[in-house]
Amino acid sequence: MMQNLIIEIQKFVCNYLPFLNPLPIELWYILFMFIFGAVVLGVVMGFAGVASYAERKVAGHIQSRHGPNRVGPHGILQFVADGIKLVLKEDLIPAEADKILFRLAPYLVFIGCLGVFAAIPFSLYLGVTNLNIGLLYIMAISSIVVVGIIMAGWSSSNKWSLLGGMRSAAQIVSYEIPIGVSFLTIIIITGTLNMFDITNQQDGGLFRWLVFRYPPFTMLAFLIYFVASVAEVNRTPFDIPEAESELVGGYHTEYSGMRFAFFFMGEYGNMLAVSAIATILFLGGFQSPLPFHILPGDWFILEGLCWFFGKAFFLVFMQMWLRWTLPRYRVDQLMQLAWKVLTPFSFANMLAIGIWVII
Repeated sequence: MMQNLIIEIQKFVCNYLPFLNPLPIELWYILFMFIFGAVVLGVVMGFAGVASYAERKVAGHIQSRHGPNRVGPHGILQFVADGIKLVLKEDLIPAEADKILFRLAPYLVFIGCLGVFAAIPFSLYLGVTNLNIGLLYIMAISSIVVVGIIMAGWSSSNKWSLLGGMRSAAQIVSYEIPIGVSFLTIIIITGTLNMFDITNQQDGGLFRWLVFRYPPFTMLAFLIYFVASVAEVNRTPFDIPEAESELVGGYHTEYSGMRFAFFFMGEYGNMLAVSAIATILFLGGFQSPLPFHILPGDWFILEGLCWFFGKAFFLVFMQMWLRWTLPRYRVDQLMQLAWKVLTPFSFANMLAIGIWVII
């Protein structure tokens, strides 16, 4: 599918720039991946700023106050002012820190987040790459985030940062189990690890979406995944690794300037990433909830983009809503939820779906 799109782009470009015609299709494919990867990088970084503004507005409405309302109309340029402040702020490194690991940690966190989008199909034919092992790749690349967080906590030479890094390691490793089992339920139903194939199997309207395919088991799998993914990205009520009232700022206590901004962008990027994965696996991805497409032919690429980001942004909004509604878990409650509730329920649910599919 994607190769056909690249061939069409090649023909279109070569009509105006004929000297590019001798380039092999493999080189066009690599060029397309680099360009689309750069676009995705810009979208993720821009989303982090816009989402920070949106979250403060959501918090303001929930708490009956205005939120940002000084910079630009309705405060809409507040995230731009924050970005400028972070760029101009002094980059401080503690004297006792491991300077190499301290510098490297925020980039690892952001790279682990950004790498997930390489396997995400944003619309028909539209994705950085089409991996046959897309789900396995996502599980592998997203685990880099916890490595960066542990590095940040340990290298800071700060007890609060170290405690935050240790908590994060325990939390992410624990909640990856119900997430992985939820992935297995989707693999049992679809028989593939390819994200494009999973999305295409949900074409045909709302009730073709996997969340409604085998009720109530797929609904339970979606609920388990969503709760575990909120914990995976360290959002309230699971923000134990950076609990301000206990650990000052957790693993990023000693960071300032752009290095802090990379942690910041990584957090919001992870929110979008887990929401995009939930959209693809359970909510039809770029497929329409209607039994027909609104736009004809290849124009469905634009329609699919709208459906995909609409669903993903709604799930991001739900994560923001939860943050300003629920109190924070204690550490023991957090681990108990993972090991005594979500993990056994996810395994039982996977077994039930396997039996249903066989029958």
